[in-house]
Amino acid sequence: MATAFSSDGEAALRRDLRAPAAAAPRGDLDGFYEMGRAAAFVRDGGFRKVALQFPDELLADAVEVAGRMEAATGAEMYVLGDTTYSSCCVDEVAAEHVGAEAVLHYGPACLSPCRKLPVLHIFGQQPLDVGRCAGAFRELYPEQQSCVVVLSDVVYAHAMGELEQQLCPEYPNVIFSKLVCGDPPGPAVSGEERKFGRQFLVKAAGGLQDYAMFYVGAEGLTLTNFMLTWNCCPFSSFNPITGCGRRETLNVNRALMRRLYLVERARDASVVGILVGTLGVAGYLTVLQHLWELLSRAGKRSYTLAVGKPNPAKLANFLEVDIFVLVACAQNSLLDSSDFYRPVVTPYELELACNPAREWTGNYLTDFRDLLPGSACAHVELPPAVPAAEAVPDVSLITGNMRATHLCDPPTSQLPPSTTLACRDQTRALAEISPAASFLESRSWRGLEQQLGQTPVSKAVQGRRGIAIAYEDEGCEQP
Repeated sequence: MATAFSSDGEAALRRDLRAPAAAAPRGDLDGFYEMGRAAAFVRDGGFRKVALQFPDELLADAVEVAGRMEAATGAEMYVLGDTTYSSCCVDEVAAEHVGAEAVLHYGPACLSPCRKLPVLHIFGQQPLDVGRCAGAFRELYPEQQSCVVVLSDVVYAHAMGELEQQLCPEYPNVIFSKLVCGDPPGPAVSGEERKFGRQFLVKAAGGLQDYAMFYVGAEGLTLTNFMLTWNCCPFSSFNPITGCGRRETLNVNRALMRRLYLVERARDASVVGILVGTLGVAGYLTVLQHLWELLSRAGKRSYTLAVGKPNPAKLANFLEVDIFVLVACAQNSLLDSSDFYRPVVTPYELELACNPAREWTGNYLTDFRDLLPGSACAHVELPPAVPAAEAVPDVSLITGNMRATHLCDPPTSQLPPSTTLACRDQTRALAEISPAASFLESRSWRGLEQQLGQTPVSKAVQGRRGIAIAYEDEGCEQP
């Protein structure tokens, strides 16, 4: 934690930027970025302004791709140089700044459904040695009657058809998942799984627990998310970068124990910060409203914070907050908060802490949309309020102190006039007083003050040149 707060940033300033391994081949931009499919999407939709969203590792190709797309479609192309939140999510906020009518999203994606704009995902066809991958599968599953579900990172989805042709004649019980961009039409049928933009149909009588999972892709958040969600299934993987297959030895139960410890921290918390980690995923406003109601009825004070991409330095500014809950896409909800001053939990973990009707069943949810009312979801209604005198006492497993776990009655919409309204100025205009705003206003440090009209105007002068740790005029004088 000390490094996160006290680093002078020298390593970042001195770092040599090299071409990433995931960059597109120089001679095959049209194939890697699927120019033909992208141009057809723009022309068929009649779009005149299109936003191109690239992750950092592909941004070097943005200018050339935009030029070719403008030549092929006649539409204006705008490159989003930086994303408001995670690059795997479609940044509708930045796209609307230029009045874009559609978005071309390049690179890895979480496939979360968007709210407004039409989106075409172009993952970038990373190379995959299909023969070597099939060989690794055969070594990991020598029994040809094995029941296995094959999952993949989106950048290798283009090769899954060829892998299926090699394996399915030998393995009749192997199921290949399909990518689904956005919400699939119609309700799910019996035995069908729809999660994280993947869709597959389980045929075994025992359900998904009778299957193993084989993941094609590198180790990362996607694989961790899959393993926590489908924790009843044994996992193995093939890493296309190293060309090696292995059985995943991550102790999922240990990871779950860590997350359940955070649930206990959430039960002990009295002040909760709600971090808005997405403005593009459908349903984020509904889940915010749900969290406000949940925390209010649980007797906890909450603050809603939009900080872009969370980091330890940003969140350390809010010392009064006991714990944070991150509203983000499913792929980025599991934030490792070990370096943070306060823990960061998911909406599902906060529900486990505050909703007495929700019990831990062994299933883990990282998609906040599963908590909302609707079909084929895990929504649990809040129970009726219990008087404090009738509430069952509870003891914290961390502090050993007594704590309240019952829900209060929902707050009335009527505001007490004696404490919430005050005269703003001599014109007798009324202003509403927010307790949260009053608390933050009482801080000793409030940031820079504009002082308009009080600062004298001066001419621009030559300033220092260079970077902050080594200005050009420094180092001339010997100590």
